[in-house]
Amino acid sequence: MSEAAKKILVMDDEEIVADIAEQMLSYLGYQAVVVGSGEDAVRLYREAYEQGDPFSLVILDLNIPKGMGGKEAVGHILQTDAGAKVLVSSGYSSDIIMQEYSTYGFCGCIAKPFDLKGLQDVLDKALS
Repeated sequence: MSEAAKKILVMDDEEIVADIAEQMLSYLGYQAVVVGSGEDAVRLYREAYEQGDPFSLVILDLNIPKGMGGKEAVGHILQTDAGAKVLVSSGYSSDIIMQEYSTYGFCGCIAKPFDLKGLQDVLDKALS
């Protein structure tokens, strides 16, 4: 896997969740870029894409109380890059978007809290 293929964008408004995700991704050999809002995720994705150094994958928190959440952000990211691979993440596994993620433009989902094996499995599937 090339360095560019290892770059993953993570958006979560909870600092502890973002920190743990960053540590897990680093342990698994990925370079994580962490942001706290959907607006920042969309902006960073677009900038990286336009510079020819796109993210291999994006993990978006579904619910952001103040600002753009994953449901809205995935649409903007897919407008920039129709081939973007985007996972939805939530602590509410019963949410309809988590159950029918592909209907909303996501290529997979991961429930919080993350565990290393579950994260690796989802990444392997999404990036294969």
